[in-house]
Amino acid sequence: MVKSVVVFHSGYGHTLRMAQAVADGAGAQLVPIDAEGNLSEAGWSTLDAADAIILGSPTYMGTVSWQFKKFADASSKVWVKQGWKDKVFAGFTNSATMNGDKLSTLHYLFTLAMQHSGVWVGTGMMPSNAKAAQRNDVNYVGSFSGAMAQSPSDSSPDEMPQGDLETAKLFGQRVAAVAARVRAD
Repeated sequence: MVKSVVVFHSGYGHTLRMAQAVADGAGAQLVPIDAEGNLSEAGWSTLDAADAIILGSPTYMGTVSWQFKKFADASSKVWVKQGWKDKVFAGFTNSATMNGDKLSTLHYLFTLAMQHSGVWVGTGMMPSNAKAAQRNDVNYVGSFSGAMAQSPSDSSPDEMPQGDLETAKLFGQRVAAVAARVRAD
């Protein structure tokens, strides 16, 4: 059985809700980065034992949160030993605006994964981009690189669009399926 882990930081609860949807889809364990940017020793061990690591951060000021960046910098101890080499990686993010420079965050997550010599998995989903598209359609935000969600700044996590949460769940399923194929090789 493939072991998938979602390591993430959430500032206001929206990214947590998205992480839960990704984890539901992937059958993954959640490993939260705390408000000070730290990960427990058990969290590091869980990542080391994983076949797939799914990275999640809100998009703040065009990139990951400082808490996620602190975690990423701390992962250099794993990097120097190439401890996560050939693991499957993927990433997701949420911001308040439809664009919000979320792609910059996904590029950051991708670069981190590549520095760890990982194998990146995108969404594998076509965007919902026809005139008949509705906000709650799957992949309405239209990302291929990783899952994206949009939550208005004055909304609670409970008000996240169901289409974004379904996108996150389907994304988690894809990551787990790819990890199973990679592991079988």
